[in-house]
Amino acid sequence: MSPEKMVRMANQIATFFKTQPKEDAPARVAAHITDYWEPRMRAQLRDYVAEGGEGLDEIVVKAARLT
Repeated sequence: MSPEKMVRMANQIATFFKTQPKEDAPARVAAHITDYWEPRMRAQLRDYVAEGGEGLDEIVVKAARLT
């Protein structure tokens, strides 16, 4: 998947969980990614974060470390 599409998808997940009343958004984003993204997509996200994670919401960066 293109990095741009991955960033957009991950940030959309983060945006959704920001609207929820709980404070554990990174854990909830990580759980969503683990449940719905295939292993290659998760690996791509982790690699992207390791390379700097440009454009990713901070919640996604934290979540990627939990996947």
